[in-house]
Amino acid sequence: MCGIVAATARRDVVPALFAGLKALEYRGYDSAGISVFEDGALARLRAVGKVRELESLYTQAPVAGVTGIAHTRWATHGVPNTANAHPHVSSERIAVVHNGIIENHAALRDELAAKGYRFTSDTDTEVIAHLIDDAITHGASLRDAVVAATSRLHGAYAIAVMSRDESGTVVGARRGSPLVLGIGDGENFLGSDVQALIRQTNRFVYLEEGDIAQIDRDHYAVFDAAGAPVTRAVRKSELNADAVERGEYRHYMLKEIFEQPRAIADTLEGRIADGRVLPNIFGVDADQLLARVKHVQIVACGTSYHAGLVAKYWIEGIAGVSCNVEVASEYRYRRAVVPAGCLFLAVSQSGETADTLAALRDGRDRGYLGSLAICNVPESSLVRETDLTLMTRAGPEIGVASTKAFTTQLAALALLAIELARLNGVDAKTCAALVDELATLPRVIGETLALEPEIARLAERFVPKHHALFLGRGVQYPVALEGALKLKEISYIHAEAYPAGELKHGPLALVDADMPVVAVAPNNELLEKLASNLEEVRARGGELFVFADADTPLAPRDGRGAVVKIACGGDFIAPAVFTVPLQILAYHVAVLRGTDVDQPRNLAKSVTVE
Repeated sequence: MCGIVAATARRDVVPALFAGLKALEYRGYDSAGISVFEDGALARLRAVGKVRELESLYTQAPVAGVTGIAHTRWATHGVPNTANAHPHVSSERIAVVHNGIIENHAALRDELAAKGYRFTSDTDTEVIAHLIDDAITHGASLRDAVVAATSRLHGAYAIAVMSRDESGTVVGARRGSPLVLGIGDGENFLGSDVQALIRQTNRFVYLEEGDIAQIDRDHYAVFDAAGAPVTRAVRKSELNADAVERGEYRHYMLKEIFEQPRAIADTLEGRIADGRVLPNIFGVDADQLLARVKHVQIVACGTSYHAGLVAKYWIEGIAGVSCNVEVASEYRYRRAVVPAGCLFLAVSQSGETADTLAALRDGRDRGYLGSLAICNVPESSLVRETDLTLMTRAGPEIGVASTKAFTTQLAALALLAIELARLNGVDAKTCAALVDELATLPRVIGETLALEPEIARLAERFVPKHHALFLGRGVQYPVALEGALKLKEISYIHAEAYPAGELKHGPLALVDADMPVVAVAPNNELLEKLASNLEEVRARGGELFVFADADTPLAPRDGRGAVVKIACGGDFIAPAVFTVPLQILAYHVAVLRGTDVDQPRNLAKSVTVE
């Protein structure tokens, strides 16, 4: 959510700012804006809607400048309108863009209003601009003004600020929201993430919590929250611009669905061999910590939470280690009992999810044995702040509805379950069989993708519907949850998921001819139970859409519903395999309904505020 781009150079930076804004569209936003210093004066363009609306304004009234800041906003304070769009200004001297939430903005607003500052928006951000302007009025430099202003902010923020008095300089700061510094040749940049800047440079400084960065076209410097100089490593990104392009695909989501075999193969590469998980893939001396684990506490949000629910079945069923899974926003606000020998496991695609980070930080005082992150972004806050890490190598995921991030998380969590099993005395033959089955996952998912045409035809029957019910049993219940989430996220059809055995305890009241029921049916010990549940649906006139193991006896009856047969490759990898057709179904339903597949309304990719 929200995105920042800033640049200072020897050239007109407006094209680079627009390129960065477009690269950040995946994060979710409702308005966009840009500011540059043009002939010593502050020029600003803002528009409600997509970046293309801002580009239209720019075409009608072009601006240019060698220093500028730009932003995509996701509303937290104030409705989406031009007045609330960033950048925000003060005294026609200061311009600021901001991600995050300033919790004490009301008190600061009252204080600044008493000093004569006039507010023109409903945002919390505008107080930052006025605080900085006030400090400069009293003789501070831009950097010192930012140090002074940020010392008074409560909450989370990443900001980029420029001043007419230092028109070749941009100052950025972060606390609780990510910000990176991009290093160019005769130009430097700030951005919410690497993807915003990768078309301009591949050299980056990942700012740490509390850091303040100052850039001009030939120099950059980093300071701590008190303004003292600090040194941060320069890292070269392996990401390239092609990785964040759609290529031949109509939508990023479809591209990312079809990238799953390669992404999972990359996640497994170098981590398994000869029927075993290779040592210390979770970090140096990881085995010593993991050998002491008697319990696992998984904390995550959204799709990552569903991955955690699958992992619970694996960790308890395979490794014999007790496991609890909680939504981060709930966990952080309750007094959890932490048993001895408990590992804190945080799962996040971005590594910047505010609730997950807060839960991790809170957990440090609760007596955990140690912490482990499953994450897709190597330099994220989550990775830097945990004891152990395992990176999912999904690559950039642009579509807001997560696909390859989910299945690579499952692959990573499967590795953890096998390793915990080994360390808890499960015999080598059993572990080797699991590793060998996991190694087939990229191929099996590749074969499952061939079902796309059949599933696309099935999607037509969902288009006029307003509700859908998803069912699963055992480890497939979290898969049903994920399938329902995908459908509601991008098609806007209300969808719920239940354990199939819960039908009689309420959901059956909803079943009729207008309520499609989607069931996940692998050929395991629960199949007979699931078949009985499906008969309950048929008896109420419900239309069943079953994704079933290729060797199950299930078949459609009376010309109603459908059964899609899937070669799932084994019980262990079945959750990841059965997820894929549900992703494809949601995608094609959304396309047929004409919704914005990659940027669904009201949602953001990286939720960096509470």
